[in-house]
Amino acid sequence: MPRYFTREQAQSLLGDLEKQIRQALFLKNEYEQAEQELRTGAERVMLMGGMVVDRKRLGELNTRRDSSAARLQETLEAIHATGCQVKDLEIGLLDFPTIYRGQEVLMCWKLGEPRIEFWHGTNEGFRARKPIDQDFLDHHHDSDEPE
Repeated sequence: MPRYFTREQAQSLLGDLEKQIRQALFLKNEYEQAEQELRTGAERVMLMGGMVVDRKRLGELNTRRDSSAARLQETLEAIHATGCQVKDLEIGLLDFPTIYRGQEVLMCWKLGEPRIEFWHGTNEGFRARKPIDQDFLDHHHDSDEPE
């Protein structure tokens, strides 16, 4: 069952979530760099018909890639454990489920934004974001129970 947030509840998590998203982006980048180096090395071996392989370096790259992947998974799980949803790690896009006028909707925050200012329907995405206005503030809540 999803957790529903008020804007204030979601906003109070942003400090920690921003750190976690930045950490996840760092780990993703670290993983991708190690993976690319491993692919480049494998391509060189194939093109050159075999060559002396630096096994120590290969082992370090494998360890770095695997460690980054595991830590990235842990970081994403910690974010999801709060009840918020990572929608696009590349841009640091998070959604927070809430109830607005009896319907589940998502408050939306992107890395770099000072606070949660937008929302959209569950079948809509980032491009359909609407500004949080006074009507939204007056009629959203953190439970699927009637107000």
